[in-house]
Amino acid sequence: MRLSRLFKRVPRLVPSVERMDKETAAENAPYTIATLYPSMVECAAEAARVARGVAATRLAEPTHCPGWDVRAMVNHWVLYTSHGLEHRALRKPLPDELTGRDFTSDPGWAAAYAAQLDRAVAAWSDPVVWEGEVDLGMGTMPAGELASMIVKELAVHGWDVAAATGQDYRISEPAARIVLDVVVTHGDLYRQYNGFAAPVPVPADAPVFERALALSGRDPRTPASFALAAPTRSRPLGAAPPDPACRPSGLVLKRRTG
Repeated sequence: MRLSRLFKRVPRLVPSVERMDKETAAENAPYTIATLYPSMVECAAEAARVARGVAATRLAEPTHCPGWDVRAMVNHWVLYTSHGLEHRALRKPLPDELTGRDFTSDPGWAAAYAAQLDRAVAAWSDPVVWEGEVDLGMGTMPAGELASMIVKELAVHGWDVAAATGQDYRISEPAARIVLDVVVTHGDLYRQYNGFAAPVPVPADAPVFERALALSGRDPRTPASFALAAPTRSRPLGAAPPDPACRPSGLVLKRRTG
């Protein structure tokens, strides 16, 4: 079964962004090494920078995903955007040892994440990797399409971590447009499986990355501390979050890229 059939481009978007974002989605796909790789490199570098800014004292703090603290988010982010990214390029499944690891237990986790991101991004520098489909166990997906979804993970969860630790996640407009395209393209399916919360209204002229965050159910202008409304703790590795706002990676990528 080709999983890309499930991830259909939808003709109707959220009204507040429809006019501007239809064009973006149409322009960006299909993804190739020429159209996506520069943004992969950029988003990985920014993720590594944000990771280096996470103090150990902030790992127990809440994120924009209720029920997920920074530690849980970092573990998920590291697993799927660095190890998962490399393993998919190599057409290998993630080993159980990685899926159960608490990466933050190592004081040098941020440096290790940066090094693993370098290896993962280097694996995608080979044009051959972008050819054909990736076998995900339950089906296949075009390599470029899968890569675009992991780039979205780098950026969206990079922002989750940055916002929760007093940082910014900064990417160029071309990279932000790719993230927005992925959210627009796959948003209905994510929401169908409780992967995204309902879109958050933002001004029509909001920056592109803010529109992507808002469409994924995150409020780009609200501090992560709002999640303190519910008790926050480190979740067991592999556990699904109770709130739909963060299930895109926890649910969809866990089944399809990890």
